[in-house]
Amino acid sequence: MDSVVDLASARIRELVLSGELAPGARLGQVELAERFGISRTPVREALRRLAGEGLVEGHSNRGFRVVDLGLEAVMKRLEVRAVIEPGVARLAAERRTGADVENLERVIIREERAKSGVAVHDASREFHVLLARATGNEEFARALDSLWFVEVGRRLLSRRAAVSDWQSDDIREHRGILAAVIEGRADDAGRLMHEHLQGAIRHWDPEARSLAHPASEDRGSG
Repeated sequence: MDSVVDLASARIRELVLSGELAPGARLGQVELAERFGISRTPVREALRRLAGEGLVEGHSNRGFRVVDLGLEAVMKRLEVRAVIEPGVARLAAERRTGADVENLERVIIREERAKSGVAVHDASREFHVLLARATGNEEFARALDSLWFVEVGRRLLSRRAAVSDWQSDDIREHRGILAAVIEGRADDAGRLMHEHLQGAIRHWDPEARSLAHPASEDRGSG
């Protein structure tokens, strides 16, 4: 059953991320089962799994529909990341292992050598996931994975790269975060990650109100 559910999940995910199924489109279990040549049960389980990933949403007595993966939805996820990832960077600076550092250095080199927008995006994304894994708590990596859809990120990056020197800036900021992590400077790692994500938010919405860095708020309230 699991392999059939995996197949159904992959097929529906592809339909959503490719744009073939528009935001708000109803995901009929019978129609999808017939389309894939499988029973309704794995389709229903696949839809529940994708709802957990944030790609579809379930409505009582109304079934499942495709969520909006436009810029507004991405901005909401970026805001969540801007709250979570500075804390992740702080923990990584306190808990990273030698293997974690090697993996992070390797992926930055991969980003430097990347020649295509897809390769740059994927290396950049992996840096953030590896940093989350360096906390020793895999739940952070799972949370980040659910907030960052690969295909959507690739499309947005191609637009951002067309109007800015995004790759070199991203690499420079990643190197600054990694240096703080290697040296165990937790506060600096958190601050640099905060600035890194705020830069992305400001790029897409210049009028967006900057989120205060949690560590700064803590110091101010003392």
